[in-house]
Amino acid sequence: MVRNPIDRLTDGMPRGYRALIDWLATVAFALAIVLFVKTEVANPYRIPSSSMEPTLHCAKPAVGCESDYSDRVLANRFIYRFRDPRRGEIVVFHAPPAAARLCQGGGVYVKRLIGLPGDDVSERDGRVYVNGKLLHDSYVLPADRDTITRDFGRVPPGHYFFMGDNRADSCDSRTWGTVARSALIGPVFATYWPPQRIGSP
Repeated sequence: MVRNPIDRLTDGMPRGYRALIDWLATVAFALAIVLFVKTEVANPYRIPSSSMEPTLHCAKPAVGCESDYSDRVLANRFIYRFRDPRRGEIVVFHAPPAAARLCQGGGVYVKRLIGLPGDDVSERDGRVYVNGKLLHDSYVLPADRDTITRDFGRVPPGHYFFMGDNRADSCDSRTWGTVARSALIGPVFATYWPPQRIGSP
């Protein structure tokens, strides 16, 4: 008969102590699994502003929010170890220092990846162009476009250009520049709260 390490460790102890140690070991193992998943696999994030409306909702009474509850999303924390980020993905990342100065604060942001390293990004009357070609961004509602016309230049090597889907109300790479790959946490792969919003964004 194969005995597990806990049984061998508690051999000879009273039954009550053995049961308590077995229970504590089970709880500790479960917590270790949860922490590993949270740190290395998937982590939950809340949508704090209206910059991704209506793709991802933030909570009223904040200006521009369409819902009474913020969407809670899960980000894949390990996938970028195996592949490069892709244009169009909604990505969670650590905002650069300039974002804290120029927006409502720093911390963790959730935006859509628009420009890859080497891409030339510009905006003309609210329409985005990448390398001179119109970006097909049907996820942006007409009412959420702005009227900006500006050339943002070429995205540096190892950096990425992000924009919110609510272009008229998003403090993003147009304001504070590009984001280094080392600051990317991972792409959003699911909305898990509120229940009526469960699914992929």
